[in-house]
Amino acid sequence: MALELKRKQNRNPLLEIYYWKDERGKEVDFLLKENLKIEKLIQVSAADLKEEIAEREIKSLVKASEELKCDHLEIITYDYESEEKIKGKEIKFVPLWKWLLAA
Repeated sequence: MALELKRKQNRNPLLEIYYWKDERGKEVDFLLKENLKIEKLIQVSAADLKEEIAEREIKSLVKASEELKCDHLEIITYDYESEEKIKGKEIKFVPLWKWLLAA
């Protein structure tokens, strides 16, 4: 995952990749920024069912989205695929294999 993001960064030198953590320990695995705009927030989970995705993963993503004013949210999963609205935020769940093919 990180390697593919670095490849994207090589193709687009304006792309910056960060990790986000708030004062209470909530974390987001990848924050993608281009110029001054945060383009996307990505969480990674080994889950293959919605029920297996830890609630903390979703809460952290929503918190970061609110704080950073970013609405493009993704959770990369093992095999679960969906788009859901959670706490007013649209979250896209994408299987890793599909994410890699689209990259």
